[in-house]
Amino acid sequence: MNYEDSVRYLLSLGRELAAPTQAAAAKFDLENIRILAERLGRPDRAYPTAHIAGTNGKGSTAAFLESILRRAGFRTGLNTSPHLERINERIRVNGEEISDDAFAEMFTRIQGLNEELLAAGKLRAHPTYFECVTAMAFEYFARERVDFGVFEVGLGGRLDATNILDPVVSIISRVDFDHENFLGHSLAEIAGEKAGILKPHVPVIAAEQRPEAMSVIRARAKELGCPLIEAAAAFRVEKEWMENGCSRARVTEVETGWSVEIAPRLPGRFQIQNSLNAVAATRRLQNRGYRISDEAIALGIAETAWPGRLEKLQSNPDVYLDGAHNPSAARELAAFWEEHLDGRRIWLVFGALRDKAVDEIAGIVFPHAIEVIFTQPRTTRAISVAQLRELTSHHATHFTVIAEPEPALEYALERAAPQDAIFVAGSLYLVGQLRHYWKNRAPVAAH
Repeated sequence: MNYEDSVRYLLSLGRELAAPTQAAAAKFDLENIRILAERLGRPDRAYPTAHIAGTNGKGSTAAFLESILRRAGFRTGLNTSPHLERINERIRVNGEEISDDAFAEMFTRIQGLNEELLAAGKLRAHPTYFECVTAMAFEYFARERVDFGVFEVGLGGRLDATNILDPVVSIISRVDFDHENFLGHSLAEIAGEKAGILKPHVPVIAAEQRPEAMSVIRARAKELGCPLIEAAAAFRVEKEWMENGCSRARVTEVETGWSVEIAPRLPGRFQIQNSLNAVAATRRLQNRGYRISDEAIALGIAETAWPGRLEKLQSNPDVYLDGAHNPSAARELAAFWEEHLDGRRIWLVFGALRDKAVDEIAGIVFPHAIEVIFTQPRTTRAISVAQLRELTSHHATHFTVIAEPEPALEYALERAAPQDAIFVAGSLYLVGQLRHYWKNRAPVAAH
Protein backbone atom coordinates (compact mmCIF):
# COMPACT_ATOMS: atom_id res chain seq x y z
CA MET A 1 0.00 0.00 0.00
CA ASN A 2 1.13 3.57 -0.60
CA TYR A 3 0.98 6.26 2.09
CA GLU A 4 -2.50 7.55 1.24
CA ASP A 5 -3.92 4.02 1.14
CA SER A 6 -2.28 3.21 4.48
CA VAL A 7 -3.75 6.23 6.23
CA ARG A 8 -7.17 5.62 4.64
CA TYR A 9 -7.15 1.99 5.81
CA LEU A 10 -6.17 2.99 9.35
CA LEU A 11 -9.00 5.53 9.47
CA SER A 12 -11.42 2.84 8.26
CA LEU A 13 -10.72 0.92 11.47
CA GLY A 14 -12.88 3.44 13.32
CA ARG A 15 -12.38 5.68 16.32
CA GLU A 16 -8.74 5.91 17.31
CA LEU A 17 -9.30 5.11 20.97
CA ALA A 18 -6.20 3.71 22.57
CA ALA A 19 -8.06 1.19 24.69
CA PRO A 20 -11.32 -0.73 24.44
CA THR A 21 -14.31 0.22 26.54
CA GLN A 22 -14.52 -1.39 29.94
CA ALA A 23 -17.35 -3.58 28.67
CA ALA A 24 -15.12 -4.94 25.92
CA ALA A 25 -12.01 -5.22 28.06
CA ALA A 26 -12.60 -8.85 28.99
CA LYS A 27 -12.67 -9.77 25.31
CA PHE A 28 -9.77 -7.68 24.05
CA ASP A 29 -7.44 -6.90 26.95
CA LEU A 30 -3.87 -6.75 25.53
CA GLU A 31 -4.23 -9.97 23.54
CA ASN A 32 -4.12 -8.42 20.06
CA ILE A 33 -1.00 -6.35 20.56
CA ARG A 34 0.80 -9.19 22.35
CA ILE A 35 0.09 -11.65 19.52
CA LEU A 36 1.11 -9.13 16.87
CA ALA A 37 4.29 -8.18 18.74
CA GLU A 38 5.21 -11.86 19.16
CA ARG A 39 4.76 -12.41 15.42
CA LEU A 40 7.05 -9.44 14.78
CA GLY A 41 9.69 -10.96 17.07
CA ARG A 42 9.05 -8.59 19.99
CA PRO A 43 10.70 -5.49 18.49
CA ASP A 44 9.70 -3.58 21.65
CA ARG A 45 12.39 -5.52 23.48
CA ALA A 46 15.17 -4.50 21.08
CA TYR A 47 15.91 -1.27 23.00
CA PRO A 48 15.39 0.11 26.52
CA THR A 49 12.26 2.19 27.03
CA ALA A 50 10.52 4.72 29.25
CA HIS A 51 6.75 4.44 29.59
CA ILE A 52 4.67 7.52 30.49
CA ALA A 53 1.04 7.71 31.62
CA GLY A 54 -1.05 10.50 33.13
CA THR A 55 -3.95 12.83 32.40
CA ASN A 56 -2.04 16.05 31.72
CA GLY A 57 1.61 16.62 30.95
CA LYS A 58 2.53 13.15 29.73
CA GLY A 59 3.23 14.35 26.18
CA SER A 60 5.38 17.25 27.38
CA THR A 61 7.19 14.93 29.81
CA ALA A 62 7.88 12.49 26.96
CA ALA A 63 9.16 15.32 24.77
CA PHE A 64 11.46 16.62 27.53
CA LEU A 65 12.91 13.17 28.23
CA GLU A 66 13.46 12.36 24.55
CA SER A 67 15.18 15.72 24.02
CA ILE A 68 17.50 15.13 26.99
CA LEU A 69 18.46 11.67 25.71
CA ARG A 70 19.02 12.94 22.17
CA ARG A 71 21.18 15.82 23.45
CA ALA A 72 23.18 13.19 25.42
CA GLY A 73 23.97 11.41 22.15
CA PHE A 74 21.41 8.61 22.19
CA ARG A 75 19.55 7.69 19.01
CA THR A 76 15.98 8.09 20.20
CA GLY A 77 12.52 6.85 19.31
CA LEU A 78 9.48 8.87 20.42
CA ASN A 79 5.93 7.50 20.19
CA THR A 80 3.16 9.93 21.19
CA SER A 81 -0.54 10.54 20.58
CA PRO A 82 -2.68 12.13 19.38
CA HIS A 83 -1.15 13.92 16.41
CA LEU A 84 -2.00 17.50 15.52
CA GLU A 85 -1.68 17.64 11.74
CA ARG A 86 -0.26 14.38 10.38
CA ILE A 87 -0.26 10.86 11.73
CA ASN A 88 3.52 10.68 11.07
CA GLU A 89 4.03 12.92 14.13
CA ARG A 90 3.33 9.90 16.35
CA ILE A 91 6.50 8.04 15.31
CA ARG A 92 9.81 9.94 15.44
CA VAL A 93 13.45 8.90 15.36
CA ASN A 94 16.00 11.45 16.58
CA GLY A 95 13.32 14.11 16.42
CA GLU A 96 12.37 13.39 12.79
CA GLU A 97 8.91 12.17 11.85
CA ILE A 98 8.68 8.86 10.02
CA SER A 99 8.65 9.49 6.26
CA ASP A 100 5.58 8.78 4.15
CA ASP A 101 7.38 5.94 2.37
CA ALA A 102 8.56 4.34 5.62
CA PHE A 103 5.08 4.76 7.13
CA ALA A 104 3.53 2.95 4.17
CA GLU A 105 6.18 0.22 4.34
CA MET A 106 5.61 -0.31 8.07
CA PHE A 107 1.83 -0.38 7.74
CA THR A 108 1.94 -2.76 4.77
CA ARG A 109 4.08 -5.14 6.84
CA ILE A 110 1.81 -4.89 9.89
CA GLN A 111 -1.36 -5.33 7.83
CA GLY A 112 0.07 -8.39 6.10
CA LEU A 113 0.70 -9.98 9.47
CA ASN A 114 -2.77 -8.99 10.68
CA GLU A 115 -4.32 -10.83 7.73
CA GLU A 116 -2.07 -13.85 8.28
CA LEU A 117 -2.95 -14.04 11.99
CA LEU A 118 -6.67 -13.55 11.34
CA ALA A 119 -6.67 -16.28 8.68
CA ALA A 120 -4.92 -18.64 11.11
CA GLY A 121 -7.48 -17.90 13.81
CA LYS A 122 -4.85 -16.45 16.12
CA LEU A 123 -6.51 -13.04 16.35
CA ARG A 124 -10.13 -12.81 17.45
CA ALA A 125 -10.56 -9.36 15.89
CA HIS A 126 -8.65 -7.02 13.61
CA PRO A 127 -6.23 -4.87 15.62
CA THR A 128 -7.47 -1.33 16.23
CA TYR A 129 -6.13 1.90 14.74
CA PHE A 130 -4.07 2.51 17.86
CA GLU A 131 -2.81 -1.08 18.12
CA CYS A 132 -1.60 -0.92 14.51
CA VAL A 133 0.22 2.39 14.99
CA THR A 134 1.77 1.15 18.24
CA ALA A 135 3.04 -2.00 16.52
CA MET A 136 4.43 0.17 13.71
CA ALA A 137 6.35 2.27 16.25
CA PHE A 138 7.77 -0.84 17.95
CA GLU A 139 8.94 -2.22 14.60
CA TYR A 140 10.22 1.04 13.13
CA PHE A 141 12.33 1.85 16.19
CA ALA A 142 13.86 -1.63 16.09
CA ARG A 143 14.59 -1.32 12.37
CA GLU A 144 16.14 2.10 12.90
CA ARG A 145 18.27 0.71 15.73
CA VAL A 146 17.33 3.32 18.32
CA ASP A 147 19.29 3.36 21.57
CA PHE A 148 16.26 4.32 23.65
CA GLY A 149 12.50 4.50 23.08
CA VAL A 150 10.14 6.91 24.87
CA PHE A 151 6.47 5.86 24.75
CA GLU A 152 3.45 7.90 25.78
CA VAL A 153 0.30 6.03 26.79
CA GLY A 154 -2.65 6.77 24.52
CA LEU A 155 -5.50 6.38 27.00
CA GLY A 156 -5.45 5.14 30.58
CA GLY A 157 -2.58 2.72 30.97
CA ARG A 158 -3.65 -0.74 32.13
CA LEU A 159 -5.35 -1.66 28.83
CA ASP A 160 -3.33 0.63 26.57
CA ALA A 161 -1.57 -1.08 23.65
CA THR A 162 1.78 0.34 24.81
CA ASN A 163 1.45 -1.58 28.07
CA ILE A 164 3.25 -4.67 26.83
CA LEU A 165 6.48 -2.71 27.26
CA ASP A 166 8.99 -3.79 29.89
CA PRO A 167 10.51 -0.35 30.57
CA VAL A 168 13.58 0.63 32.54
CA VAL A 169 11.61 3.51 34.07
CA SER A 170 7.91 4.39 34.31
CA ILE A 171 6.48 7.89 34.79
CA ILE A 172 3.02 8.99 35.91
CA SER A 173 2.33 12.66 35.26
CA ARG A 174 -0.53 14.59 36.83
CA VAL A 175 -3.70 12.49 37.21
CA ASP A 176 -7.04 14.24 36.91
CA PHE A 177 -10.52 13.72 35.51
CA ASP A 178 -10.80 12.87 31.78
CA HIS A 179 -12.26 9.97 29.77
CA GLU A 180 -14.38 9.00 32.78
CA ASN A 181 -16.56 6.67 30.67
CA PHE A 182 -13.47 4.58 29.97
CA LEU A 183 -11.34 5.03 33.08
CA GLY A 184 -13.80 5.45 35.96
CA HIS A 185 -15.69 8.23 37.69
CA SER A 186 -13.45 8.73 40.72
CA LEU A 187 -9.89 9.96 40.92
CA ALA A 188 -8.89 6.72 42.63
CA GLU A 189 -10.31 4.65 39.75
CA ILE A 190 -8.55 6.79 37.15
CA ALA A 191 -5.27 6.61 39.09
CA GLY A 192 -5.66 2.83 39.20
CA GLU A 193 -5.84 2.71 35.41
CA LYS A 194 -2.75 4.93 35.09
CA ALA A 195 -0.86 2.88 37.69
CA GLY A 196 -1.62 -0.15 35.54
CA ILE A 197 1.61 0.59 33.64
CA LEU A 198 3.77 -0.23 36.67
CA LYS A 199 5.89 -3.36 36.28
CA PRO A 200 7.49 -5.42 39.05
CA HIS A 201 10.61 -3.75 40.48
CA VAL A 202 10.74 -1.07 37.74
CA PRO A 203 11.34 2.42 39.20
CA VAL A 204 8.42 4.83 38.84
CA ILE A 205 8.46 8.62 38.86
CA ALA A 206 5.23 10.20 40.10
CA ALA A 207 4.40 13.85 39.63
CA GLU A 208 2.74 15.77 42.44
CA GLN A 209 -0.78 14.36 42.80
CA ARG A 210 -3.98 14.85 44.75
CA PRO A 211 -3.89 12.63 47.87
CA GLU A 212 -6.46 10.11 46.61
CA ALA A 213 -4.49 9.57 43.38
CA MET A 214 -1.09 9.37 45.10
CA SER A 215 -2.34 6.81 47.62
CA VAL A 216 -3.34 4.49 44.76
CA ILE A 217 0.04 4.92 43.04
CA ARG A 218 1.91 4.30 46.31
CA ALA A 219 -0.10 1.16 47.03
CA ARG A 220 0.48 -0.26 43.54
CA ALA A 221 4.20 0.54 43.66
CA LYS A 222 4.52 -1.17 47.05
CA GLU A 223 2.60 -4.22 45.81
CA LEU A 224 4.94 -4.63 42.83
CA GLY A 225 8.16 -3.69 44.62
CA CYS A 226 8.69 -0.61 42.44
CA PRO A 227 11.06 2.04 43.80
CA LEU A 228 8.83 5.15 43.90
CA ILE A 229 10.26 8.63 43.39
CA GLU A 230 7.73 11.34 44.19
CA ALA A 231 9.18 14.21 42.19
CA ALA A 232 7.78 17.02 44.35
CA ALA A 233 9.33 15.48 47.50
CA ALA A 234 12.58 14.25 45.93
CA PHE A 235 13.41 17.64 44.42
CA ARG A 236 13.24 21.20 45.70
CA VAL A 237 12.34 23.89 43.20
CA GLU A 238 14.45 26.93 44.06
CA LYS A 239 14.83 30.45 42.69
CA GLU A 240 11.87 30.15 40.33
CA TRP A 241 11.26 33.10 38.02
CA MET A 242 9.47 33.90 34.75
CA GLU A 243 10.79 35.07 31.39
CA ASN A 244 8.39 35.82 28.51
CA GLY A 245 5.72 33.56 29.96
CA CYS A 246 8.14 30.66 30.52
CA SER A 247 9.23 29.39 33.94
CA ARG A 248 12.86 29.14 34.97
CA ALA A 249 14.13 27.42 38.10
CA ARG A 250 16.98 25.70 39.84
CA VAL A 251 15.99 22.24 41.06
CA THR A 252 17.92 20.42 43.75
CA GLU A 253 17.77 16.71 44.57
CA VAL A 254 17.04 16.58 48.29
CA GLU A 255 18.94 13.37 49.06
CA THR A 256 22.21 14.19 47.25
CA GLY A 257 22.29 17.97 46.87
CA TRP A 258 22.74 17.56 43.11
CA SER A 259 21.18 20.47 41.23
CA VAL A 260 20.56 21.80 37.74
CA GLU A 261 19.03 24.96 36.30
CA ILE A 262 16.10 24.26 33.98
CA ALA A 263 14.65 26.70 31.47
CA PRO A 264 11.90 25.13 29.38
CA ARG A 265 10.87 27.29 26.44
CA LEU A 266 7.35 25.88 26.69
CA PRO A 267 5.08 28.54 28.27
CA GLY A 268 3.23 27.97 31.51
CA ARG A 269 4.35 27.46 35.11
CA PHE A 270 3.15 23.83 34.95
CA GLN A 271 6.01 22.99 32.55
CA ILE A 272 8.41 23.09 35.49
CA GLN A 273 6.54 20.06 36.89
CA ASN A 274 6.62 18.27 33.52
CA SER A 275 10.33 18.96 33.03
CA LEU A 276 10.96 17.84 36.63
CA ASN A 277 9.36 14.48 35.77
CA ALA A 278 11.93 14.11 33.00
CA VAL A 279 14.79 15.23 35.26
CA ALA A 280 13.80 12.67 37.91
CA ALA A 281 13.67 9.92 35.27
CA THR A 282 17.04 10.99 33.89
CA ARG A 283 18.60 10.85 37.36
CA ARG A 284 17.43 7.22 37.65
CA LEU A 285 19.01 6.49 34.29
CA GLN A 286 22.26 8.17 35.35
CA ASN A 287 22.31 6.01 38.47
CA ARG A 288 21.90 2.94 36.26
CA GLY A 289 25.00 3.87 34.26
CA TYR A 290 23.52 5.80 31.34
CA ARG A 291 25.98 8.46 30.24
CA ILE A 292 23.91 11.63 30.44
CA SER A 293 25.66 14.84 31.42
CA ASP A 294 24.09 17.60 33.47
CA GLU A 295 24.62 19.87 30.47
CA ALA A 296 22.56 17.47 28.33
CA ILE A 297 19.74 17.70 30.88
CA ALA A 298 19.71 21.52 30.85
CA LEU A 299 20.08 21.83 27.07
CA GLY A 300 17.60 19.03 26.37
CA ILE A 301 14.91 20.78 28.39
CA ALA A 302 15.71 24.19 26.89
CA GLU A 303 15.50 22.82 23.34
CA THR A 304 12.23 20.88 23.75
CA ALA A 305 9.42 21.87 21.40
CA TRP A 306 5.88 20.59 21.92
CA PRO A 307 3.37 22.22 19.55
CA GLY A 308 -0.24 22.97 20.35
CA ARG A 309 0.25 23.56 24.07
CA LEU A 310 0.30 27.31 24.76
CA GLU A 311 1.99 27.65 21.38
CA LYS A 312 2.32 31.28 20.27
CA LEU A 313 1.82 31.88 16.55
CA GLN A 314 2.17 35.68 16.36
CA SER A 315 2.14 38.96 18.28
CA ASN A 316 -0.02 42.09 17.93
CA PRO A 317 -2.48 40.56 18.52
CA ASP A 318 -1.05 37.53 20.27
CA VAL A 319 -2.41 34.28 18.83
CA TYR A 320 -2.04 31.10 20.86
CA LEU A 321 -3.01 27.45 20.38
CA ASP A 322 -3.75 25.33 23.45
CA GLY A 323 -5.62 22.04 23.67
CA ALA A 324 -7.19 22.69 27.12
CA HIS A 325 -9.43 19.66 26.54
CA ASN A 326 -10.15 18.72 30.16
CA PRO A 327 -10.80 20.65 33.40
CA SER A 328 -7.22 20.32 34.68
CA ALA A 329 -5.78 21.74 31.45
CA ALA A 330 -8.43 24.48 31.48
CA ARG A 331 -7.31 25.51 34.97
CA GLU A 332 -3.72 25.72 33.73
CA LEU A 333 -4.83 27.92 30.82
CA ALA A 334 -6.81 30.20 33.15
CA ALA A 335 -3.79 30.48 35.47
CA PHE A 336 -1.61 31.49 32.50
CA TRP A 337 -4.10 34.22 31.58
CA GLU A 338 -4.24 35.54 35.14
CA GLU A 339 -0.46 35.60 35.48
CA HIS A 340 0.53 36.95 32.07
CA LEU A 341 -2.48 38.57 30.40
CA ASP A 342 -4.19 40.33 33.30
CA GLY A 343 -6.10 43.36 32.02
CA ARG A 344 -5.87 42.35 28.36
CA ARG A 345 -8.88 41.36 26.27
CA ILE A 346 -9.05 37.67 25.36
CA TRP A 347 -10.92 36.29 22.36
CA LEU A 348 -11.55 32.55 22.64
CA VAL A 349 -12.17 30.29 19.63
CA PHE A 350 -13.58 27.17 21.25
CA GLY A 351 -14.60 23.71 20.02
CA ALA A 352 -14.69 20.38 21.81
CA LEU A 353 -15.45 16.67 21.57
CA ARG A 354 -18.69 15.11 22.78
CA ASP A 355 -17.05 12.99 25.48
CA LYS A 356 -15.43 15.94 27.26
CA ALA A 357 -16.59 17.82 30.37
CA VAL A 358 -17.47 20.87 28.28
CA ASP A 359 -19.65 22.62 30.87
CA GLU A 360 -16.92 22.39 33.53
CA ILE A 361 -14.22 23.52 31.09
CA ALA A 362 -16.42 26.42 29.95
CA GLY A 363 -17.05 27.48 33.53
CA ILE A 364 -13.29 27.76 34.09
CA VAL A 365 -12.24 29.64 30.95
CA PHE A 366 -15.24 31.45 29.42
CA PRO A 367 -15.54 34.14 32.14
CA HIS A 368 -12.04 35.36 31.21
CA ALA A 369 -12.93 36.02 27.56
CA ILE A 370 -14.43 39.18 26.11
CA GLU A 371 -16.08 36.92 23.52
CA VAL A 372 -16.29 33.19 22.89
CA ILE A 373 -16.56 32.03 19.28
CA PHE A 374 -18.17 28.59 19.22
CA THR A 375 -16.92 26.35 16.43
CA GLN A 376 -16.71 22.66 15.52
CA PRO A 377 -13.54 20.70 14.68
CA ARG A 378 -13.85 18.39 11.68
CA THR A 379 -14.14 15.02 13.38
CA THR A 380 -17.10 12.75 13.97
CA ARG A 381 -16.36 13.00 17.69
CA ALA A 382 -16.97 16.78 17.80
CA ILE A 383 -19.87 18.27 19.71
CA SER A 384 -22.05 20.33 17.37
CA VAL A 385 -21.93 24.11 17.73
CA ALA A 386 -25.66 24.12 18.46
CA GLN A 387 -25.26 21.71 21.37
CA LEU A 388 -22.10 23.43 22.57
CA ARG A 389 -23.95 26.75 22.64
CA GLU A 390 -26.88 25.22 24.49
CA LEU A 391 -24.69 23.58 27.13
CA THR A 392 -22.15 26.33 27.79
CA SER A 393 -23.19 29.77 26.51
CA HIS A 394 -24.40 30.82 29.98
CA HIS A 395 -20.74 30.97 31.03
CA ALA A 396 -19.85 33.50 28.31
CA THR A 397 -20.20 37.29 28.58
CA HIS A 398 -20.61 37.47 24.80
CA PHE A 399 -20.57 34.69 22.22
CA THR A 400 -20.79 34.10 18.48
CA VAL A 401 -21.46 30.87 16.60
CA ILE A 402 -19.32 30.14 13.51
CA ALA A 403 -19.37 26.44 12.70
CA GLU A 404 -16.28 26.32 10.47
CA PRO A 405 -13.04 26.80 12.45
CA GLU A 406 -11.15 28.82 9.82
CA PRO A 407 -13.79 31.58 9.51
CA ALA A 408 -14.11 31.51 13.31
CA LEU A 409 -10.41 32.33 13.66
CA GLU A 410 -10.61 35.01 10.98
CA TYR A 411 -13.58 36.57 12.82
CA ALA A 412 -11.44 36.91 15.96
CA LEU A 413 -8.50 38.30 13.99
CA GLU A 414 -10.67 40.96 12.33
CA ARG A 415 -12.01 42.20 15.66
CA ALA A 416 -9.03 41.90 17.97
CA ALA A 417 -6.98 45.01 18.69
CA PRO A 418 -3.16 44.73 18.55
CA GLN A 419 -2.92 44.57 22.36
CA ASP A 420 -5.52 41.76 22.58
CA ALA A 421 -4.91 38.00 22.69
CA ILE A 422 -6.67 35.27 20.71
CA PHE A 423 -6.71 31.70 21.97
CA VAL A 424 -7.80 28.55 20.14
CA ALA A 425 -8.71 25.92 22.74
CA GLY A 426 -10.95 23.04 23.76
CA SER A 427 -9.69 20.26 21.49
CA LEU A 428 -6.38 19.09 20.05
CA TYR A 429 -8.31 18.27 16.86
CA LEU A 430 -9.28 21.94 16.60
CA VAL A 431 -5.74 23.05 17.41
CA GLY A 432 -4.28 20.76 14.73
CA GLN A 433 -6.79 21.90 12.14
CA LEU A 434 -6.13 25.60 12.72
CA ARG A 435 -2.39 25.10 13.08
CA HIS A 436 -2.39 23.61 9.59
CA TYR A 437 -4.58 26.45 8.31
CA TRP A 438 -2.30 29.07 9.86
CA LYS A 439 0.81 27.69 8.16
CA ASN A 440 -0.93 27.86 4.78
CA ARG A 441 -2.81 31.10 5.39
CA ALA A 442 -2.40 33.86 2.81
CA PRO A 443 -0.01 36.54 4.15
CA VAL A 444 -2.38 39.31 3.00
CA ALA A 445 -4.93 38.06 5.52
CA ALA A 446 -2.54 38.46 8.46
CA HIS A 447 -2.34 41.54 10.65
